[in-house]
Amino acid sequence: MEVKTVGIACDHAGFPLKQFVLEYLEKKGYPVKDFGTYSSESVDYPDFAHPLAEAIEQGEVYPGIGICGSGEGMAITLNKHQGVRAGLAWNKDIAQLIRQHNNANAIVLPGRFIDNKTAEKILDAFFSATFEGGRHERRVKKIAQ
Repeated sequence: MEVKTVGIACDHAGFPLKQFVLEYLEKKGYPVKDFGTYSSESVDYPDFAHPLAEAIEQGEVYPGIGICGSGEGMAITLNKHQGVRAGLAWNKDIAQLIRQHNNANAIVLPGRFIDNKTAEKILDAFFSATFEGGRHERRVKKIAQ
């Protein structure tokens, strides 16, 4: 995957993992745009997911990373946007498949259910995978009907 600027957003439950992910991204040399939140104080995940999704759609960031407690709220909100294909990943195999088969341009991490080491493996798999095209291209085109 050719990275432009990685967009990242989280809610309060995803904030601790986001801090680790920011360090990971810096270590890998990826430029980052952080859409918040910036503390563990209670917030609403859509307030951060929508700006991230808009930046993905406008080509400002690629790819996007969303993090919330279960990952579900962030994934649902990101996927409301026609130009976003966000996949929830809790292991490296899922992360790889959402790139290979779904051409995902965003990955969502369940902050309360994975540790830092697992997050690193997930992100390594996501960033190293490429879209396979072929039959998957046909399927991806059918998503936005």
